[in-house]
Amino acid sequence: MKKAATGALALALLALGGCGGKEQLKPVQGQRVPAVPVGAATAPTGTQLMEPSVQSRPGRNVELLTQSRKRQDDEFDLPPEADPK
Repeated sequence: MKKAATGALALALLALGGCGGKEQLKPVQGQRVPAVPVGAATAPTGTQLMEPSVQSRPGRNVELLTQSRKRQDDEFDLPPEADPK
């Protein structure tokens, strides 16, 4: 049982060891870097490309209802008309 726990711990440490590598990303040999987007002065960096846009992650309005209120009458909430057949 002790060998299994030691083996699992060694495996976990080995897996965590690969998480710490931080290097600048470089294009693959023979490939060009992406083109500069239209209207941009420079090409975006890797960090800028990884940052989600406002459109993909919009801000949320989390205004909670703190007091209940009586509904107001809706003048457009009309019953359906009878079918004229």
